[in-house]
Amino acid sequence: MPAWSRTIRFRLAVTYSSVLFGLTALVVAGVYLVLSSTLEAGPLESSPKMAKDDQGNWTVTEGARFDASDMAAVEAAANYKTLGLLRDLSLQAIAVLFVASLLTGWWLAGRALRPVRRITATAREISATDLSRRIDLDGPRDELRELAETIDGMLTRLEAAFQVQRQMVDDASHELRNPLAVIQANVDAVLAADDTTPAARANAVALVTRAMSRMTQLVEDLLSTARRSSPAFVDVEVELAAIGTEAADEFALLAAERNLSLNRQLRAGPVVAGDPHGLRRAVDNLLSNAVRLAPHGSEITISVGSEHGWAWIGVRDQGPGIPADDQELIFDRFFTAARQLTDSLTQPGGSRRAFGQAGLGLAIVRQIVESHDGQVSVHSTVDVGSVFVLWLPDHTADRRTARPPSANPLPLDHGTRADPNGSRRTR
Repeated sequence: MPAWSRTIRFRLAVTYSSVLFGLTALVVAGVYLVLSSTLEAGPLESSPKMAKDDQGNWTVTEGARFDASDMAAVEAAANYKTLGLLRDLSLQAIAVLFVASLLTGWWLAGRALRPVRRITATAREISATDLSRRIDLDGPRDELRELAETIDGMLTRLEAAFQVQRQMVDDASHELRNPLAVIQANVDAVLAADDTTPAARANAVALVTRAMSRMTQLVEDLLSTARRSSPAFVDVEVELAAIGTEAADEFALLAAERNLSLNRQLRAGPVVAGDPHGLRRAVDNLLSNAVRLAPHGSEITISVGSEHGWAWIGVRDQGPGIPADDQELIFDRFFTAARQLTDSLTQPGGSRRAFGQAGLGLAIVRQIVESHDGQVSVHSTVDVGSVFVLWLPDHTADRRTARPPSANPLPLDHGTRADPNGSRRTR
């Protein structure tokens, strides 16, 4: 079969024409049948020819016929001729209507499928590297326009996802370039030289180790982001106090190395439904930032609770704080705030501290919490400290507000804080 006969347009044209032709044929046949049943029609009949003989008697001439007509016979003959003409014209009209119905069906099918052809043409022009094209179908708000708008919305979401992916790859490449450069420079200038002093070699090893740690953390963050995007997770009941206890135990040694006091306020009770590994990752990221940014001798608090049907787990530190303008931006991937106190890649023994740390840590925290139908909030004051709170639906609560409370459940202490030398001072 030719290609045009396998198209939807051909099938629609045949359907339209069949319906139109069938209806027309029924109307014509119905009119003919009604007229033929109500009219008395027939040809003129011949009568025997009669004549008078010589004696004046009427006689019938054998074999001779003549047309004898009265008014009823003439009317019947006219009706008979009219019905024959009507039959012939009806057959001709049906033939013409059959051709006209095919042409009309073909045209109507083309009109009906014009938006589909436009959608198809636009879809052909779209590639994985250019998702900026849109159908932008106008006209009545029918099913085809709803389909076009749905496809446009899908393309918008795909374009945003591809842009985020490309931006993430670019940012990750940029972030990996610096530690790789540090490793390469130290290997070429120090570790590969035979006359390097032990002190210089130890310094280079420390720099390389920190650069590798930073690369490892970045790779783990990327893997965590990819895993959380996978639909393979099965939610289970998770007790937040247990998550907090495990995270605090893991970071207790790191906190002690920096003379930090780790205050645990982990009462049993709040239970959420979710992925325990993902939630543990979110709390680990918060504690990691707190341990890294908090000044020596200060206090870090990890606490859990439940309010208005929302369970929460929060981490409070007495670090440098976050300016109000940066508190929403810190959850963006690879955000770096303007103020950075030291850089661990260039100053041996130092710690990198900033209002916002370049990386994926807080972005992953928000992604994990939002994937559990929760929200993450930050409460911070510059030179006082920060509180990060993960709000999650309490699995044990009977009723829950539409949104978690906006108040800080773990208030900051504006009266005292620890200075970098390890002593506490009053503000």
